[in-house]
Amino acid sequence: MRHLQGQPRSQTSLLPPSIEEYVPEDHPVRVIDAFVDSLDVVELGFDKAHTAATGRRPYHPGDLLKLYLYAYLNQTSSSRRLEKECHRNLEVLWLMKQLAPDFKTIADFRKDNGQAIKRVYRQFVLFCKQAGLVSGPLVAIDGSKFKAAASKDQAVTRKQLEKQLGQLEQKIARYLGELAKSDQQTETDLDRDKVNDALAYLHSHKSELQDELKALVDNDQSRPAGPSRTPG
Repeated sequence: MRHLQGQPRSQTSLLPPSIEEYVPEDHPVRVIDAFVDSLDVVELGFDKAHTAATGRRPYHPGDLLKLYLYAYLNQTSSSRRLEKECHRNLEVLWLMKQLAPDFKTIADFRKDNGQAIKRVYRQFVLFCKQAGLVSGPLVAIDGSKFKAAASKDQAVTRKQLEKQLGQLEQKIARYLGELAKSDQQTETDLDRDKVNDALAYLHSHKSELQDELKALVDNDQSRPAGPSRTPG
């Protein structure tokens, strides 16, 4: 019988494939990579954005943030599972450039940067909507749906937008809480046909994105002090 045969596992390759070959050019994981690379993690207030001259070198917060955005899109609510994905998932191996933090490092990053992560989640979802990266007329986030665009004859009012953003923040806060409890949920897919357009959008709107995120930081800092809604 004639079947396709796999390569012998003991066989070595003269020229092993590069990490760049792990994912195609239109893979959504490239959007996560480009999105995070456009952020100023210092401005956003991420812990360990600056490093000391001595002591053990920490992971860059941008790399761990990429892992968390990947987890958010795939609704992976477990630090231990994310640790495993760093060793076996080609998409994650590409995204993390073969960095493999342990589950405690991953969990501590969420615990130490909950507010900053929430800001980035919110802006990433809005970016996906603006870039048309989410397929279909509605954006589904954690069981709730938001209009991706106004109809031709009716614009979304500021009040409606603020309501949607408030709902989105609640869903993100709930997801962060579920991360802490290591729950599992369903996947949220991105439209691969829109990946190249989204990357181009990111490149051309980088300064606008940074301004929007800075406004989120300034708005958070100007709020009266009170108990945080983001679970630790």
